[in-house]
Amino acid sequence: MDGTPLKEEDLKKVNTIVYKPNAKYAYSAGQAYSKFLLGLKEKKIIGRKCNKCGRVYVPPRMYCDDCFRPTDEWVEVKDEGIVETVVASFISWTRERIEKPEIVGVIRLFPSRDKDWVFPGLFHRICADFEDVKNMSLFGKKVKAVWREERVGSINDIECFKVIE
Repeated sequence: MDGTPLKEEDLKKVNTIVYKPNAKYAYSAGQAYSKFLLGLKEKKIIGRKCNKCGRVYVPPRMYCDDCFRPTDEWVEVKDEGIVETVVASFISWTRERIEKPEIVGVIRLFPSRDKDWVFPGLFHRICADFEDVKNMSLFGKKVKAVWREERVGSINDIECFKVIE
């Protein structure tokens, strides 16, 4: 096919079935994400460290992508970091157009120990204005997590990351 939409007369030549499945999904967070989510409930960001290369994976992984070996230990990282990437989204999480954009990006969190290196970063909302995205002033800014009062063990236990000086 060349990508040209089918014409109505072409559709009559093809047997088509219109069906919307009533699919139900169940997803298990697994060992790494379960511990991560339980940590968020306690206002802690938990990662998984590879002692060979020093990487701390947040969100945690049970296997080091760099060394090709199992990670070694659970570590807590700070709820502060640096904005690595940022974008303004005019589409909501439910795929609807929104007037005020949601500001999201990747936050490289600070390790608890100096020799550790947190990788790859946490993709989350950033408490900022659209102007901050347009003028690119958020890149490299130091941010801190704004925790919800009531936490349930969800990524949304962190409301957003707010710029700190």
